[in-house]
Amino acid sequence: MTTKRIRRDGLVAIALLLVLAACNDTEQQSSSGASAAPARPPSPVSIVTVEPQQIPIVDELPGRIAPTRTAEVRPRVSGIVTERVFTQGSRVEKGDVLYKIDSAPFEVQVKRAEANLKRAQAEQLRAQQDADRQKKLLDRNVVAQQAYDVASAELAQANANVAAAEAELRTAKLDLEYANVTAPISGRIGRALITEGALVSANNSEPLATILQLDPVYADFTQSVREMMSLRKALKMGSLAKDPGEAPVKLVLDDGTEYAHAGTLLFSDTAVDRTTGQVILRAEFPNPDGELLPGLYVRVQIEQGIQNNALAVPRQAVQRDASGNARVFVVDGESKAAVRPVTIGRVAGDSWIVEEGLQAGDKVIVEGFQKIGPGAPVAPQPWKADGTAEGEQPTSAAGDKKAG
Repeated sequence: MTTKRIRRDGLVAIALLLVLAACNDTEQQSSSGASAAPARPPSPVSIVTVEPQQIPIVDELPGRIAPTRTAEVRPRVSGIVTERVFTQGSRVEKGDVLYKIDSAPFEVQVKRAEANLKRAQAEQLRAQQDADRQKKLLDRNVVAQQAYDVASAELAQANANVAAAEAELRTAKLDLEYANVTAPISGRIGRALITEGALVSANNSEPLATILQLDPVYADFTQSVREMMSLRKALKMGSLAKDPGEAPVKLVLDDGTEYAHAGTLLFSDTAVDRTTGQVILRAEFPNPDGELLPGLYVRVQIEQGIQNNALAVPRQAVQRDASGNARVFVVDGESKAAVRPVTIGRVAGDSWIVEEGLQAGDKVIVEGFQKIGPGAPVAPQPWKADGTAEGEQPTSAAGDKKAG
């Protein structure tokens, strides 16, 4: 019995020793395998190298289209309208006949004025002959000086009567001419405000129609005083390369398309609106196709200067932390990713202008930072605006489907 127990205890001890040895071998293999595991490869990222550049300062401001000239069509004489000549909404030229007023009364006035002029001219002729005759008799001492003076006075009166009759005839002819109501300017005419058969007067309070000159047109827009003062201060300090008053202007239509013709900035108002704190600006744009209509809402892009030595990064490179502060990922000297807090300014196209936090030569990660963290090794490649690294071919949708 004792011998069997001793033999059994020995077998148990041997089994325990074998289990412990196996465990030690497993731990050694695990530790050696961990030490031999390959290091994590650098993550590919796309970068841009920040370089100083001259960037235009472009503001996009809301505005409205206004005609350059507005003319109200009004009658100059009173009478009955017999005909409307123009087509509503069409283009008219200066001097085109728009309405016709009954001209019969004015034709009668012209004939009466012509008859009065002829009578005055006849009296003038008689007075002239009488004055000449009295002058000859006076030279021969046949008549007294008084007779000649009376003849001269009658001649002067006859000359005055002729001048008055001529003026009366010109007035009658003008009234006859004004019976045809013409366009005071060239432009697009609106709807007719009166119809045939209406009695109009030279003292009418309402116009017969309205003409708008739409080529060129004005774009009226506003800018805050704070922005304007900031731009002028930057110009004075030398940060801007041009005067904001010499700004090229472009239009963006309500559907987002850019208007084909550039404009010219005319002026900025000298007064500030007390309620809005805005300054009114006006630009002029050609409108040969009549695309711009009065009252049309537009966005005016005005280049108010060029910022020197500006540092810009693509908009997608700028991220926000939990506090809302802007930051970017940069590649340090050891080809590792690092977080850099930045202060961003205005938007310039598809880029942010960085005011603080970056220096010339910094390599900013534009794509690929979503899969890395601070200190992670990276393999930087130059980034291109189409979203591919330099040397890569952009993948088309058709290629993706084919590959799938």
